Amino acid sequence: MASEGLRNRRILVVEDEFIIAADLQHRLERVGAVVIGPASSVERALALIASEPDLDAAVLDMNLGGKMAYPVADALADRRLPFVFASGYGEAMLRERHPNAVNCDKPYEFRALAIALEGVMSSYN
Repeated sequence: MASEGLRNRRILVVEDEFIIAADLQHRLERVGAVVIGPASSVERALALIASEPDLDAAVLDMNLGGKMAYPVADALADRRLPFVFASGYGEAMLRERHPNAVNCDKPYEFRALAIALEGVMSSYN
């Protein structure tokens, strides 16, 4: 199974659309991941990053209630935590501050997102 590498990994979900966040949480938990969040705002995501010492990775929507998630990506990068954008924004905009970031275009397939998460986590090891 492509998502075997997510088992017991602590994944922060940052998504402001309730249905998308709930679906992603459910799918991650089904493959054995431990979901932190979901966080629906930049402020909540930053608080979770600060309070969770054992994060393994994150999935970030780029637009959170009208605020761009750059501060969240910056905080993750500062802690050397891998993340994947899950956004409908274009690659150029996403790579503006994080040129090596991976994006799973919305609507994404969970399998592709899981593979992307595993990939970014393995590149940090």
